Amino acid sequence: MFSERDLSADLAAVRDEHAPDALVLDCARDFETLPAAQAEDLALVTDAFDPRSYPDEWLPADAPELLHRYASDELTVGAPGDGGVAWTRQTEPPVVLVKPRLEGSPEPFVDFLVAEALVQVGLDRPEHFLGFFGERYPDLAAAAEGRLDGTGTYQLAAALYDAYLGLHTREVFAGWADDHPDLFDAWVDAGERLEPRLADLSTELARGETGFGDAAELACAAIKHGQEPPTPFGALDTEAYREYGADYAVEWAEKTFDRLD
Repeated sequence: MFSERDLSADLAAVRDEHAPDALVLDCARDFETLPAAQAEDLALVTDAFDPRSYPDEWLPADAPELLHRYASDELTVGAPGDGGVAWTRQTEPPVVLVKPRLEGSPEPFVDFLVAEALVQVGLDRPEHFLGFFGERYPDLAAAAEGRLDGTGTYQLAAALYDAYLGLHTREVFAGWADDHPDLFDAWVDAGERLEPRLADLSTELARGETGFGDAAELACAAIKHGQEPPTPFGALDTEAYREYGADYAVEWAEKTFDRLD
C-alpha cells in the first residue's frame, strides 16, 4: 500500500528544515479518508500510532458522519478536500501521503504540494479543523444556521482553517524565491491560476450563483497563495486572524452571516 517516495534535492532540503523525521510515502490506492484497514498498514512503515480524539460536545447535531469518525479514537487519516496529498502526525514518525491521482500532473506542482505538506507538518498546528475550532465549532455551526447544513459548515470550517494555515505558511513559500525557485514558481503559479475565478466571486455569491462554502474555498485558497481575497473574505487576510485563530473566525462568521440576512 505504501512505498517511500524519492525526493528531489529541494524537497529533501524542505523536509530537513521543517519536518526532518517525516516519511513521504506514495500510496498504491487513492482515497479521501484512508480506509481503516489501509490506515492500519501504516504500522508496517511507522513505529507507533497516536490517534487523536475529541469530545462529542464539540460536534453539532447535524455534523457529518465523517466528523464523528474523526472525533473518535479511531485512526483517521485524510479528509475530503485534502487533494492529492495528505499528512498526519498521528503516527510516529509523521507521514506525508502522495495519492496516485497526481500521476501525470506536472512535477513542479506535485513537488509543491509535498513541500506544502512538509511545512504544515512542521508548524505543530492541528492537522484537522476540528482540533483548531475545538469547543468553538458548535458556535461556528450556530452562526451558519439557516444558511449552511452540517456538510456546508464542514466545508466552511475546512476553508477557514486552510486560510489560517496559509497565514503561517505563505511567508515560508515567499522566501523560497532564491533557495528553491522551482517550488516558489509553483506556489506563485497556483495563485495566479486562481485570479480569474476570484474576479467575480463576490458578485456570484451575492446573486446566489456560487454557494458560500465553494466561495470560501476559493477565497481561502487565495490567502495561502498570497492573492487578495474578495469581499467578504478580506477580513480573514489579517494579522488578527493569524493571532486569534478560531475565536476570530467564529466572530467573522457571525458578522458575515448577519450582514447577509
